[in-house]
Amino acid sequence: MTPSTLLTAPLAPAAPPATELDVAQGLLTLLRTSSTEPRSDEQLDALALAVAADLPVLLWGEPGIGKTAALTQLAASLDLPLTTVIASVHEPTDFSGLPIVGDDPAVRGVPMAPPQWAVDLVRAGRGLLFLDELSTAPPAVQAALLRVVLERKVGALQLPPGVRIVAAANPASSAADGWELSAPLANRFVHLFWTHDREVVVRGLGGVWPRAELPRLDPGRLPEAVAYARRAVCGFLDARPTLIHRLPSSETRRGGAWPSPRSWEAALTLLAFGTAADVSRDVLALLIRGTVGDGPGLELLAHLDRMDLPDPEALMAQPPTAELPVRGDLRQAALEAVVAAVGARPGRERWEAGWAVLVRALDSGAPDLLVAPAAALAALRHDDWEVPPNVERLTAVIGLARRADRSVDRATVTSPVRTPGPRR
Repeated sequence: MTPSTLLTAPLAPAAPPATELDVAQGLLTLLRTSSTEPRSDEQLDALALAVAADLPVLLWGEPGIGKTAALTQLAASLDLPLTTVIASVHEPTDFSGLPIVGDDPAVRGVPMAPPQWAVDLVRAGRGLLFLDELSTAPPAVQAALLRVVLERKVGALQLPPGVRIVAAANPASSAADGWELSAPLANRFVHLFWTHDREVVVRGLGGVWPRAELPRLDPGRLPEAVAYARRAVCGFLDARPTLIHRLPSSETRRGGAWPSPRSWEAALTLLAFGTAADVSRDVLALLIRGTVGDGPGLELLAHLDRMDLPDPEALMAQPPTAELPVRGDLRQAALEAVVAAVGARPGRERWEAGWAVLVRALDSGAPDLLVAPAAALAALRHDDWEVPPNVERLTAVIGLARRADRSVDRATVTSPVRTPGPRR
């Protein structure tokens, strides 16, 4: 290209000057840019585990608590397209399907056409269906949602297995024109109560939010996890048959978690997933209580604790190396199980092994837990059984504990009872 050509070539058009809105958009982009970090968050861990288990989840929380933001971040972390449906602004036919006339209604019937969002989910083959503002949906819409939540059917369309369902709701007291959730719909969900954590909020506003990740299941533990969950739930319900189905009496409580065969099946699934993923007890407690309710859930958790107790026969087989639970209530239960095992098959060697376990407990834990088991074990002694030498160590500790108890009793009895004087 010659110099004369350069002089005659047209110049590239200059970029238009940035407007105030362009600058504002740049600032908004910076404000909305954030990162994530792997950190422990019980709420997110519970939500991710329920999503992995393919169970519908309902997040309860006050407005502005971050339910929608958590779902958006979860969908992005799992690389799932997010489809948000506001239940209260839809008609029942948007979920049950709109009847349309086909080619030959007399032969093929009248099909129920699904809405566009359901068609898009089927085309994608996977996704996260977010049913927002569920507590503002009227009863007719809630009834239409029953098949969507449980059977994954929208009209005549079957949602693919890769679709997960999560809903969010405000308590009826703080929802806009809120309704109580119907019992059939509530019993289909795992209920999680979403609260804010100061540290999470502060770090998140600083640009770093916790990362939602699916639990890592150990492939080698899958059969063991299923067997453990079935043994736990079936054993518990066999002992507490009245909790198999208990419909709450109040309408408000019916809109939450309560026990039924359906919700116990969900609890069994969550227990198997939690065992295979080795989640914390706190995460498991959130899920179990959110499935069958607080009372039955706490009872099941206590039953799991008893299942995890060491075998008393194994403890008596090797008393010097016996591994006793660290938690006081579990340690007490383990020692009581040892005494019960001796009482079931009494014998001098077994009785002495029981004392050896108590001595082991004395060396590795609080001595006050030994008072009741030692008294019960002493009552099993036959007249011709000599007292083992190591029991002398227990005698001093137990005697001191008993004297302390008697001192407290005497102080309680002899302390003067003060009666209130006349008011002036």
